Amino acid sequence: MKKFFNKYKNYSFIAIFLLITLYITYEYYNKYFYMLKNPYKVKSFILSYGKYGFVVFILLQIIQVVAFFIPGEIIQITGGYIYGTVVGTILSLIGITIGSCITFFTSYLFGKSFTKKIIPRKDFKFFNKILKFGDINIIVFLLYLIPGIPKDVLGYICGIANINFKNFLMYSTIGRIPGIIVSSYFGRNLNSGNNITLITIAIVMTILFFIGVYKGEKIIKNIISK
Repeated sequence: MKKFFNKYKNYSFIAIFLLITLYITYEYYNKYFYMLKNPYKVKSFILSYGKYGFVVFILLQIIQVVAFFIPGEIIQITGGYIYGTVVGTILSLIGITIGSCITFFTSYLFGKSFTKKIIPRKDFKFFNKILKFGDINIIVFLLYLIPGIPKDVLGYICGIANINFKNFLMYSTIGRIPGIIVSSYFGRNLNSGNNITLITIAIVMTILFFIGVYKGEKIIKNIISK
């Protein structure tokens, strides 16, 4: 057992980490999923931890990236609601970046067969096709930039794709920044009474979301071809 553990210690640590993460996610998902649809309830949950609230917020961001089925937008909005646009953006970026690193290395170490088991089949096929359009670095940047694309799944896909970790981290982070800033700004204005700003942002982001869902692939093809 000792020889086996020494030989596969890296995989063992990752497996243990994943099991713990999945267990925590399952427990919290069942108990608090209703809360993740409401930024006011998420805020109350985070602030209940007092001075450690920012740590809980970062952990929530990590978990929602690793467990890609958990909606992340409400958590980002809550970051702006609690901490303001700038600090909320920074904290969200820290959590999301750590979560992205975990997803990348999970699939990188466990390989394609493992990744195919945890990723929905249609998403795996979709990204596997798009990543072959051209320069993978630019494609990854565009996929993270365009709203409406399931970005958290993409971290797992990139771990087995032809992109190195340094480029993945750089291009995915840069691509995420605009969306995180907008979500944080939206959250910052929830209690401002400026309903026109909130409605305008909501309408614009909804339009961009549907454009990304229905035209995202075509947009990426056109940009790459040019």
